[in-house]
Amino acid sequence: MLRNADLESSVLSSPETLPLYSIERIAQSPVLVVAPHPDDECLGCGGAIALLQSLGCNVQILVVSDGAMSHPNSHKYPAAVLRSLRAAETQSAMQILGIEASHIQFLGLPDGAVPTPEDPGFDEAVLACWRYLEAIAPQVIFLPWRQDPHADHRATWQILQAALQQSHSGISTALRILEYPIWDWDLTQRGDGLNPEMVNAWRLDIQTVVELKQEAIAAYRSQTTELIDDDPQGFRLSADMLKHFSHPWEIYLENQP
Repeated sequence: MLRNADLESSVLSSPETLPLYSIERIAQSPVLVVAPHPDDECLGCGGAIALLQSLGCNVQILVVSDGAMSHPNSHKYPAAVLRSLRAAETQSAMQILGIEASHIQFLGLPDGAVPTPEDPGFDEAVLACWRYLEAIAPQVIFLPWRQDPHADHRATWQILQAALQQSHSGISTALRILEYPIWDWDLTQRGDGLNPEMVNAWRLDIQTVVELKQEAIAAYRSQTTELIDDDPQGFRLSADMLKHFSHPWEIYLENQP
């Protein structure tokens, strides 16, 4: 059960009090944005992606799961069709933000079952990410918040952390890792780990591209509209949830120095 103290201690309880910085604070290249599901990269980092791209940074997108379980009972969009649809939505959204399709990598892990260290398939996922990291040698990596309420988000963080521990050549010793919250915005799910004692939280000013970010999020019609109308239990981002990603800023979390 969520405790009042948890709500009060979360950096998301009063985000307007967090420091506000410009994109120059993180403008390095290459940049890797890691999304547990197709759309997380837009929700959490859409503004940063657009701004970094506008500065000429090499921005790469890694989508970890296939997104095929958002509407598991749909006959119009069975898993294979939904998988293709969500990949196409990612490409459309990224095109809006200035990212070419060749800069998007789909890992294709099962939606709802991204493996943890105890699961079969974890080592293979780590190996695939290690090879990818060695190839692009990012200077900045955006990851989902390590304690996000969604298990796929936490597993994604674990996979990338394990891959980074194996990486040596090409990976900068000054690598910067920025974590972004998604489901902690939901008060019914928010945990007690996102507090000022654990992380250094700050806001990125995305005012000049916030409308572009909203356009990119809207490209995920399967997640934001009634496009898939034959699965009453299917997932859809609520208006209340989406409003958290309409601010002229984004929140990022870093380890305390």
